[in-house]
Amino acid sequence: MKKLVVCLLFGIFILGLVGVAQMQSAQNGQNSNSSSQTNQATQNQGEDSEIQVANQIRAGNYENSKGKKFQIQEKENERLRIHSGNVSADCDCNLTQEKIQNKTELKIKLSNGMNAEIKIMPDEASETAIERLKLNVCSEENNCVIELKEVGKGNEVRAAYEIRVQRHFRILGLFKTKAQVDAQVDADNGEIINVKKPWWAFLASESEE
Repeated sequence: MKKLVVCLLFGIFILGLVGVAQMQSAQNGQNSNSSSQTNQATQNQGEDSEIQVANQIRAGNYENSKGKKFQIQEKENERLRIHSGNVSADCDCNLTQEKIQNKTELKIKLSNGMNAEIKIMPDEASETAIERLKLNVCSEENNCVIELKEVGKGNEVRAAYEIRVQRHFRILGLFKTKAQVDAQVDADNGEIINVKKPWWAFLASESEE
């Protein structure tokens, strides 16, 4: 009888130790989850302090993700003007900004619902167009206009600078005339997308005057 009581007491003691161990394990698991959630919340707060939700851009001075400084000016009819260097480009479009630390990602809302980042500034696009169109300069003085717009169709749409300039032509070396020449520069990588000239341009030589 005495042995039976001892065994019973020993069994109760063992069960008590197992219960305490399980309680400690569960508590440690809760503490671990709480710590993980706290760390995740802290990380998210850190990310939120660096990246802000994209919002409508306003007039002011900015610096893009490449360190290029630019200025936004508001014009009539809700048009915006992007100014960098000594070159400006007008935009009748939906421009937004996304702050990453002290940099600004300038983006344009496309018709396919996508947001395209404007990595190339107007002065950079102007340099590319000047080289391709063999201009001395692109300015209002020579009727050269730069506009940021959406080009392409369907899923192939993208943001581009369209440079339009009036050029003088001499057809077959005899007849003088003027015609508009267009060049499109990709706002993401700065490459020439397209150049439009009158169909008879292959018969003519051109100059700025």
